[in-house]
Amino acid sequence: MKKIILTGDRPTGKLHVGHYVGSLKRRVELQNSGEFDEIYIMIADAQALTDNFDNPEKVRQNIIEVALDYLSVGLDPAKSTLFIQSMVPQLTELSFYYMNLVTVARVQRNPTVKSEIQMRGFGGSIPVGFFCYPISQAADITAFKATLVPVGEDQLPMLEQTKEIVRSFNRIYNCEALVEPDIMLPDNDICRRLPGTDGKAKMSKSLGNCIYLSDDEKTVQQKIMNMYTDPTHIKVSDPGHLEGNTVFTYLDAFSKEEDFAKYLPEYKNLDELKEHYTRGGLGDVKIKRFLNSIMQAELEPIRARRKEYEKDIAAVYDILRAGGDRARQVAEATLQDVKDAMKINYFADEELIRAQAAKYQG
Repeated sequence: MKKIILTGDRPTGKLHVGHYVGSLKRRVELQNSGEFDEIYIMIADAQALTDNFDNPEKVRQNIIEVALDYLSVGLDPAKSTLFIQSMVPQLTELSFYYMNLVTVARVQRNPTVKSEIQMRGFGGSIPVGFFCYPISQAADITAFKATLVPVGEDQLPMLEQTKEIVRSFNRIYNCEALVEPDIMLPDNDICRRLPGTDGKAKMSKSLGNCIYLSDDEKTVQQKIMNMYTDPTHIKVSDPGHLEGNTVFTYLDAFSKEEDFAKYLPEYKNLDELKEHYTRGGLGDVKIKRFLNSIMQAELEPIRARRKEYEKDIAAVYDILRAGGDRARQVAEATLQDVKDAMKINYFADEELIRAQAAKYQG
């Protein structure tokens, strides 16, 4: 069996460092590992429209932002197929067939769906398209016969629902048309959900607590220097607390041992820095400057690549168009497998036509 990856993002805004450590960096590593036969990276505009149906321009404008972020972090169209979800209509048809395999009660029990509905304040006015998000996601994954799906921890219930749909379909139609995917979580627990710069649990454009991959050097520095730390750490001599301290959370996610020799040689590693901070005598400003040095070094090549791609936006759209052409071909083959299994391949089933002709002629 081929080793295939499918993953992607909703184009509701520019991608930030939470996306980077949580998924994007790992995608590039997987892409460059040479271990996978096919990699599909999807800009999920159709899913984004389920709760932005009244503001399609928001989604439309953010397509290019996400594409630029993908390319700037190192996703390579020669190695990965980058495409826009709505340009692959086979995904919609697969979703429709899969709806018959899932009950309303099952979707309502999905923890991610429940959480997202509450967060968006839908109440009883839930758009059906948004409610069916797990089914749509199953169509995306199975259309490309993905064997591995790198996701954040919050998407685990979605992937479990995909597995259920695959098992149900193959059992009901006595086939192996669909492939059950494996899940890959971030290998660093801290990276599974990087908090906002204000210490809030989630980065959000509306909260203004994101460091975007496209932020310039000055903006990144300002956001880091204003980061939430320990409110009880008033004087340098005060003992500091690590729990809930955003600066140290980011250091857990971004720092490497070699960074200390380069930017803060009086400490060997992060453990030594934490120990000094907790006993007192180490100021927040010094730690923030250290974090800034690390993050600027990480983000600078990303910014440089983005500037190059920004010079030819038409070429970026050509990459997405070519990716869409490739994705449609693959998804169409899966759709035909599904139709064959469901016996809705009427015109391709010559035996059926002959049998019915004989029935009515006889």
